[in-house]
Amino acid sequence: MEFKDYYATLGVERSATQDEIKRAYRKLARKFHPDVSKEPDAEARFKAIAEAHEALIDAERRAAYDDIARRHASGQAFEPPPGWDSGFEYSGRGAGGMPGRAEDFSDFFESLFGRAGGPGGFDGGAHRQAQGRDHHAKVAIELLDACRGAQRTITLHMPVLDATGRTVLMERQLAVSIPKGVREGQHLRLAGQGAAGQGGAPAGDLYLVIEVLPHPVFRLDGGDLYLDLPVAPWEAALGATVIAPTPDGSVRLSVPPGSSQGRKLRLKGKGLPGKVPGDLYAVLTIALPPSAADADKEAYGAFARTFADYNPRAALEALNHG
Repeated sequence: MEFKDYYATLGVERSATQDEIKRAYRKLARKFHPDVSKEPDAEARFKAIAEAHEALIDAERRAAYDDIARRHASGQAFEPPPGWDSGFEYSGRGAGGMPGRAEDFSDFFESLFGRAGGPGGFDGGAHRQAQGRDHHAKVAIELLDACRGAQRTITLHMPVLDATGRTVLMERQLAVSIPKGVREGQHLRLAGQGAAGQGGAPAGDLYLVIEVLPHPVFRLDGGDLYLDLPVAPWEAALGATVIAPTPDGSVRLSVPPGSSQGRKLRLKGKGLPGKVPGDLYAVLTIALPPSAADADKEAYGAFARTFADYNPRAALEALNHG
């Protein structure tokens, strides 16, 4: 997937106002509309123009796009990094008028904004007549905070239009209690932290959507955790008791004799906490000692002579001769 420069598609500067973006879209849409254009690539150009307009005409989507566009060039290989859109607060008001159908847009658009075209995939909440709108924000947290719970101060940026029609970011900080065992995609409700109400009506709520960042040791799958646990060849062959990390500290783990690469050792209830806590799976990897020194090479040679009749590829060779 390639990064798309939506400003270049519309032929406007990154500092363009919302009105300038509208005018550029209308001009190009008339030129490349498939019903009137004689250009051979009119339909493709029209779809690209509509997609760029949809990404930039909404101040909230535009702010998120601008943040990531500062680090990527048009045509560059692109994959949204973890937590790229965390910290942006959205009002949930939805798109600014869809010039095309979101399902016609590219995988790049969907990877940023979701199939429905909302910022980060959010569709937003329904607008109540007097009560303030609910706001939404994606928040990226550390995996260990999800396991243990934590008190954190988060910074949110709310995209708004200034008097000149340009997008600016208003910043605010909130103290947030991250509950122990919070899951990926779970919504945390902060009552009264959304938009102010009208005529004395109560404010809306703020919904934080949890994203759990990758961890250098543990991998999260639902409520279960996985880690790669290196063992020496003799530990796998003869069995051993080794030290394994968990989110709550190290534990002693028994490796059964005759274990092979990829074997999973289950630590029940050591995954994410909850009514039904997840498990922790230690996946064995065979770690080979170095073979740089002469003594190392001699030890490997003795090992090879001892097991001269062992063929690790016997099953594969049997398939070839079957």
